[in-house]
Amino acid sequence: MTTLVTGGRGRVARALVDLLRADGRPVRVASNAPERLELPDGTPTVRCSLGEPETFPAALDGVTSVFLYARASHADAFLAEAARAGVEHIVLLSSTAALAPEDVRNPIVDMHRDAERALAASPIVSTALRPGGFATNALGWAHAIRSEGVVRLPYPDAHSASIHERDIAGAAHAVLTSEAHRGTGHTLSGPESLTYREQVEHIGRAVGRTLTVETVSPEEWKRSVSAFMPEVNADTLLAAWRAADGVPEAVAPGVELLTGRPARTFAAWAEEHAADFTA
Repeated sequence: MTTLVTGGRGRVARALVDLLRADGRPVRVASNAPERLELPDGTPTVRCSLGEPETFPAALDGVTSVFLYARASHADAFLAEAARAGVEHIVLLSSTAALAPEDVRNPIVDMHRDAERALAASPIVSTALRPGGFATNALGWAHAIRSEGVVRLPYPDAHSASIHERDIAGAAHAVLTSEAHRGTGHTLSGPESLTYREQVEHIGRAVGRTLTVETVSPEEWKRSVSAFMPEVNADTLLAAWRAADGVPEAVAPGVELLTGRPARTFAAWAEEHAADFTA
């Protein structure tokens, strides 16, 4: 009853591996660079790149369930190989973006919606987990906080009910280890909607510093991220933040429904990750 956990270097996957191992469940961790994984001794690993179908057979051999990151490219090949291997259940890490209206098209929506559609067409039972914003997105501010104590944002009063990565892992663990919620989709969020300005304040309290939020123009922000973010992705984020400016995000019940306990707060996340924001 081995579970294949893809995206092994991701924070959600790493937390899920710990939960499955704590249960004594056989787990195999997949990554396109397994030699770089930091895992407990004795954890089986395998090279599996979702962009390289030739890596699928070895990764899926003997596997009965899969935790899968959303990537639509080669989805059909992956699912065909999973069916041949006897996989019974796939838990997809999707996104609330997959629920966007049909006429909405952007790279984030397309990736998650296409991945969900591929699984829906497969004979394998699948469960989609749809978190909104990740609390770990705030790690993008870490360098600025460490070096200057200043976070520059185009829409600092945009809202997000950001979710702790361990709550996503807990939800995945719940559906992988119980049949009660299989074959459905679950929207996940943190327990409260906060502005990005409020998130920065929580981080400041966690690190014991007064942090400053500066409002910059969308164009200035795009220039600041142009070295590592494609323009279409930057425009997608700006549009989402503009729509959320001053608008609280609805809180979803998925974490408590699946795990039996409330989702962790952003303040708790900031306390746990304080070291990431200190020099």
